[in-house]
Amino acid sequence: MADAGPGPRGCAAMAGAEAGPVAAARRLIPLLEAEGPKIERLRELTPAVLEALYAADFFRLLTPREIGGAALPLPDFALVTEALAEGDASAAWIICQSNVSAMSSATALAPEVARGFFGDRRSGLAWGARNGTARAVAVAGGYRVTGAWDFGSGSRHTPLLGAHVAVFLPDGTPRLRPDGSRDDRTVLFPHSAARIIDDWQSIGLRGTGSDSYGVEDLFIPEAHACMRDRPEARRQHGTLSLFASNLCYASGFCGVSLGVARGLLDRLMALARGKTARAGTQAMCDDHAVQLQVAGLEARWRAARHYLHGTLRETWAAAEATGALTLDQRMALRLATTHAIGEATEVSVACYRAAGTTAVLAGNPFERRFRDAMSVSQHLQGTPWHMEMVGRHLLGVPNAVQFV
Repeated sequence: MADAGPGPRGCAAMAGAEAGPVAAARRLIPLLEAEGPKIERLRELTPAVLEALYAADFFRLLTPREIGGAALPLPDFALVTEALAEGDASAAWIICQSNVSAMSSATALAPEVARGFFGDRRSGLAWGARNGTARAVAVAGGYRVTGAWDFGSGSRHTPLLGAHVAVFLPDGTPRLRPDGSRDDRTVLFPHSAARIIDDWQSIGLRGTGSDSYGVEDLFIPEAHACMRDRPEARRQHGTLSLFASNLCYASGFCGVSLGVARGLLDRLMALARGKTARAGTQAMCDDHAVQLQVAGLEARWRAARHYLHGTLRETWAAAEATGALTLDQRMALRLATTHAIGEATEVSVACYRAAGTTAVLAGNPFERRFRDAMSVSQHLQGTPWHMEMVGRHLLGVPNAVQFV
């Protein structure tokens, strides 16, 4: 891997990757920067941004080629979300959420059904977090689904919604798998079939419009329900299908975190070239402490990014070569994504603080990006307890393996 020189966006290109969707994402940065304040105000993407994303076919980056998707390698996907996040974090978040959701569903659906759902560049899928109250009652030909879900990121723009539900028999008892565990399904249905709850009032990532939604006794045909992240249920068998959806989310959201941090660091350097602090006697760029801090933050950002992509490319190459991923390799990717999200967050915080009072004003380029960075850091994919799980794995002690 190699970077261009330091400076605004100078570190954003990985060697050999500045082409195709990655280059297209970088070309969108000026539009995303310009539309960012309006995206936040509306709490959804603007028509101009949506049309640009559709034109670039960015909602089908990960779906299989057999149904018209790009089947983009996961390392390149993380570069796309990073580039988009330099312009606007909410747009990058929606692209990650929708693509991984669509890919993990399409992999387990019949090809003709997946093509009907995701065969158009204006397709898209949003769903909220799993909860313990939603249920799908098995009936002839499918399921009757009732429940409500939070955090439907991007749901204001997608024609499809989805939900993760436990399956029950008509008498109310849980349906079990052959191994005795609880059965469940991910079900897909039209956006128009759901009751949307406009409740997305958040500190950051406001443009994701991550509303709650619910359905009541909605019939879902069996063909529109799938078993995600189960090797035995896969109908598509490309390299990407070997990666659990949680690792794909982690990689894409890590790209978002790095992109936000890159944007803040570039803006800190631009500020330092032209600002003299009230308590100072020289321009920030001439202050030795500022010089030291900027270099340290640049090194920290690059180190996190290179660690992420080194691990991504190692695991991707292994999956391509062997048709499988070992637990060691999955744990390595979990460690890299969690660590890099944490490091990127710290870089974002340091940039905000270094900008002084300039950073608190909504009209300046720090405040919104800082809030976005804090929101990204709170997601499940960045939680520090992933590190504990990896630590137990490395030490060979009893472990509950999750999210890999």
